Amino acid sequence: MNKTSRLFLAAASFALASSTAIADDDKILIGGALSMTGIQAPLDTPGYNGAKVAVKYLNDNGGLLGKQIEFINIDGKSDPVTVGNVAVELIDKGAEIIIAPCDFDFGSPASREAQSAGLVGISTCASDPLYSSWSLGDKQFTLSMWNTTMGATAADFAVKEKGWKTAYVVTDQFIAYTKSLSKYFVEQFKADGGEILLEDTYTNGDNNFSAQLARLQALGKKPDVIFVSSYGTDIGVIIRALREVGYDAPVLGGDAYDDPAMHEALGEKFGNDVYFVTHTWMGPEAHPDMPKFIELYKEMFGKAPDTSFVSTGWDTIMLLAEAVKAAGTTEGAALAKALEDGQFKLLTGDLDYGTNEEGHVPNKAAAVIELKGGKPSFVGWRKPESLPKP
Repeated sequence: MNKTSRLFLAAASFALASSTAIADDDKILIGGALSMTGIQAPLDTPGYNGAKVAVKYLNDNGGLLGKQIEFINIDGKSDPVTVGNVAVELIDKGAEIIIAPCDFDFGSPASREAQSAGLVGISTCASDPLYSSWSLGDKQFTLSMWNTTMGATAADFAVKEKGWKTAYVVTDQFIAYTKSLSKYFVEQFKADGGEILLEDTYTNGDNNFSAQLARLQALGKKPDVIFVSSYGTDIGVIIRALREVGYDAPVLGGDAYDDPAMHEALGEKFGNDVYFVTHTWMGPEAHPDMPKFIELYKEMFGKAPDTSFVSTGWDTIMLLAEAVKAAGTTEGAALAKALEDGQFKLLTGDLDYGTNEEGHVPNKAAAVIELKGGKPSFVGWRKPESLPKP
């Protein structure tokens, strides 16, 4: 090969490298480790869909910092090890922000990798207070209220609004979310003057509630309300088991109830007097911009959203976009400070993060939903006057 040929090849290689660098510099890459398969999918898949709507909306309206946004999600497969590996892969691809699954156990590995790389990581809706800067680092956040708010909202609704004074509590020993949600409900319920008749446990996947029913029946007294902190299809299994033996007391729970498949499984017969605390309501009663979001969602997916978890994905992207604009960069420390300093008006409620020293506590309200005949309806926004300490 002569000198001229070598120079041409070198120039061509430089041009290719430069064009790649320019192309990369013209976009902001957001990486997602959301689970499209497994037990986490009913929470993460709607969030992923909502995030896609937000990315398209932003790109159609000029992008962010003069750049287009690229959102790449790799299935975390509802496996913490896979989620962590996915985050590493995304960071290697050049992701500037990491979006983690909607749970501490499943999502925290992604945020830990983001922290190690100096990037902001945010879960779409993890609610255990372990999802905090205390546990994960100064650049890590969650969009969701903590279980301190979710549990206290349920307890206040039970005692202060409904006058339910006695409770039976079932805690699925599955993950940190299910355990801490019951913990904070019980603490607030007692603080409100309520009495816990019995605290019982359940193991996710058992699909057998007979031992718990025997202990409940041995009380000889029916509770005013039943609080069930569980996950996935087991929620429906437990509620059906209670109803089939004559326990018709209202059932209360958290955002894991915000699952249309569970509502359908309970149906008209069993899907009554069920209340749950979640992120928002998919209607104008919850937020004036909700109809606009629903139309954008329908344009992309051909149908209306049927769970509030879609709005957590939209809000995660829009929250990040607002913070990136304020910071003028996606650099981790500057973006984290913009998130700490900002006050955000979202479909899932107004959000004001605490400082790093305060754990990045997400100060926000909660939505209460009632199930009637297997169909959800909006009760309203609630924000407890006092909260259990995380």
